[in-house]
Amino acid sequence: MNEELKHRFYISTDKSKLDIKMIHNFLRSSYWAENMPLATLEKAIYNSLCFGLYEDNQQVGFARVITDYATSALLKDVFIVEPYRGQGLGKWFVQYILEEPELQDVQRWLLGTKDAHGLYRRYGFRNLTQPERMMMRLHPNTSET
Repeated sequence: MNEELKHRFYISTDKSKLDIKMIHNFLRSSYWAENMPLATLEKAIYNSLCFGLYEDNQQVGFARVITDYATSALLKDVFIVEPYRGQGLGKWFVQYILEEPELQDVQRWLLGTKDAHGLYRRYGFRNLTQPERMMMRLHPNTSET
């Protein structure tokens, strides 16, 4: 990302800055969080380390990390709103998150993606080496997406 863009945008972990309505509108139409209730999002944000990407005071990106800050972290809900894509913001955003000082001791990072494997591979993510060791449990009202 060029220096001009770095002067126009900033990243914050201050949850009071988050535009919950914008985040909810985006996520509830995404393939991974389709129809997520607002209360569920609010609870997820409350219990996660959240990152907002901003141009001035307008939020243009979001991501959250579920973590114990030592052994594992799950990167979730990463997005840049449509008009701001293709400028290198997503790459900068992911790199910033992975370089967050509080997360430097995390031994194992996980994430799920349907179509952004190339983006995450550049930061060391790879397919599970032993997927047969991973399991999941879904709430009865949750669809598998």
